[in-house]
Amino acid sequence: MRLFAFWRSTIGKKIVMAVTGLIFVGFVIAHLSGNLLVFRGPDKINEYSEFLRSLGALLWVARGVLLVSVILHATAAYQLAARARAARPIGYHEHEPQVSTFAARTIRWGGTLILLFVVLHLLHFTTGTLQPVPYQARDVYANVVGAFRIWWVSALYIVAMIALGLHLYHGTWSSLRTLGLVKMGADPLKHTVAAALALLVWLGFTLVPVGILLGIVR
Repeated sequence: MRLFAFWRSTIGKKIVMAVTGLIFVGFVIAHLSGNLLVFRGPDKINEYSEFLRSLGALLWVARGVLLVSVILHATAAYQLAARARAARPIGYHEHEPQVSTFAARTIRWGGTLILLFVVLHLLHFTTGTLQPVPYQARDVYANVVGAFRIWWVSALYIVAMIALGLHLYHGTWSSLRTLGLVKMGADPLKHTVAAALALLVWLGFTLVPVGILLGIVR
């Protein structure tokens, strides 16, 4: 009953969003480190893929944690947004943000775009359901290079990474603030660590399709 009451409370939902958000941050960093192996050639990234498969049950536990985190994060976000709308059913006649960033104001739309991208990404690179190029289950390098040679596949990926960077910028700082790990500074719009993390993640993921389109990765 205490757990249920915690979940029903606004602060409880915010804490759930913060914790699951930080889980995603950890996953994104780990995923990026694996993706960048494409610059070291087919052997390295394919060996990394085989290593993940060798984890067996541990890999499925990690996937389960991520799936539960996605469900909790999305549900809490939707319910908090519904509560905010209910608290003010009639919007402001004029609204000029004073202390908020573009990332903060677009966080919900960005989250929806990222969720759609994750589904497409899994159908493309994990299950092989979507095949812009022939899918090879044991050759990650060929799948990545072949797909990103198609300009519109790279374009969709790059747009999604912009959304991811913006989401990380606001979400990381907001999660740490909710959990009491950071304090509001003199400049409420200056989130240096979150900005650096978002920039590095965006740049790292974007380098992969751009490198392939430019022929750096063949």
